[in-house]
Amino acid sequence: MSDIKDFFETYCDFVTKVTSAPSLNIEDLKKAMSEIHENSDVDVPRLLTGALGLGSETGEFVEIVKKMYLQGKPADEENIFHMKRELGDIMWYWVTACMALNLDPVEVISENQKKLEARYGEKFTINQSEVRSKGDL
Repeated sequence: MSDIKDFFETYCDFVTKVTSAPSLNIEDLKKAMSEIHENSDVDVPRLLTGALGLGSETGEFVEIVKKMYLQGKPADEENIFHMKRELGDIMWYWVTACMALNLDPVEVISENQKKLEARYGEKFTINQSEVRSKGDL
């Protein structure tokens, strides 16, 4: 048991060493947030809300899909409605993130379409999804 405890203690020390200062210290986090706020047009509270909300709501959507495919939950009207509601929440947080960055949601969608058209042309291929051109994010 001592070996496992030593392993985790060593790993925790490693994790701390490779973690950024704003992730460890509230004052450093406040400074980073202030610098972004003062040096850009980013709406910091809104961006945090959007980012955290996107992650959590996407997780809720994925949870339903996981239970359908891996735990026998039916793809019935109730679960599809639940996914629909989660997709609405995802959209809410997505628009919040767009607003935080002063981005027009329609332009974001259009830019995504252009990016995917440049990458795939008219048809998806696995190779194009894995081997990307320079600058293709």
